[in-house]
Amino acid sequence: MANSPPPQLCGKDLIIDGWFMERGVLWPGQAMSLQVTEILYHGRSDFQDILVFSTPKHGNVLVLDGVIQVTEKDEFAYQEMITHLPMYSHPNPKRVLVIGGGDGGVLREVVKHKSVESVTICEIDKDVIEISKKFLPYTACGYDNEKVTVKIMDGNVFMANNPGTFDVIITDSSDPIGPAGALFETPFYNNMYAALAEGGVVCTQGESMWQNVDLIRPLMESIKVNYSTVEYANISIPTYPGGGIGFILGTKGRVDDGCKTPARVEADGEVLKGYRYYDEEVHKASFVLPSFARRAIFE
Repeated sequence: MANSPPPQLCGKDLIIDGWFMERGVLWPGQAMSLQVTEILYHGRSDFQDILVFSTPKHGNVLVLDGVIQVTEKDEFAYQEMITHLPMYSHPNPKRVLVIGGGDGGVLREVVKHKSVESVTICEIDKDVIEISKKFLPYTACGYDNEKVTVKIMDGNVFMANNPGTFDVIITDSSDPIGPAGALFETPFYNNMYAALAEGGVVCTQGESMWQNVDLIRPLMESIKVNYSTVEYANISIPTYPGGGIGFILGTKGRVDDGCKTPARVEADGEVLKGYRYYDEEVHKASFVLPSFARRAIFE
């Protein structure tokens, strides 16, 4: 008799006695709980379970397959850093590609750069986009910008059809399980490299140095074959596992120190005032890792 497929996760089942509890296979032995005021949406797309709820302290929360993606309280930390680390590491980014990021937060940040002429987002799950527009309008406002083009498709396919095109590629993915699993494999990084223009920069969600060095180190080692520089940055964000998240950054055809120092500094004071996490000093500091992480990832 054939084995039955595993049961599909139901996000609402993770709310018990008024508290949502996130328990992920990538961070065994710990959990994150948020008090729930109201369930705003629950359903299953063609790809994943989607849950949105409101909270007393963290605003609205987006959960995909049981894992917190966005809270209105701290989303700016992630969105600003995954965007501005690569964007300010390029001297003149004009063409930008976003893979994933259906909540729209990366788009919101990318279009703050005046040099940008076009932004294409490839999101495989259209439901994430529509639900984010409805329940996370501050995050999803980037979709309203005229420079943005939306492609509901596999980012790998799109990149294969657009070699040598983009100055910056940002992959804003969920964890390496389910539909996002392929985004943490060497072939995907090779496809990004091929889609980059000379001097280009990629930045991807890089998991947690506290939880996932067994994933981070071999991936970084494998992609050093192509990329001119490969680096790891880390930030603090309270509602992600372990209270932080990392980013993997790679460059194409660069002979400088990569992304550790901004290639340009924001001259528009109003733009700087709008940032709540990113600035030039935080950019540099994010690449300074504690000894245990530096040894585990690089040595």
